[in-house]
Amino acid sequence: MEPAAEHCKAQADWVESAAENAAPARLTREWSTWAMKNAKVLVHYGFIPFVIVLGMRSEPKPTLANLFSPI
Repeated sequence: MEPAAEHCKAQADWVESAAENAAPARLTREWSTWAMKNAKVLVHYGFIPFVIVLGMRSEPKPTLANLFSPI
């Protein structure tokens, strides 16, 4: 084989292996983006109910009206 042909073959093999290695990184990036978007929604809609439940479980046990009143 000529040196130029060997170089092209080696370069093609490197590109192929780089593409195979990029797939897991791409999947990890996509999964982490999906997880962060869903975590943002969960925190956005779940924070206030979490605080209310936490307040209802504290001692002394407040009523719901006492929990929401500013006094």
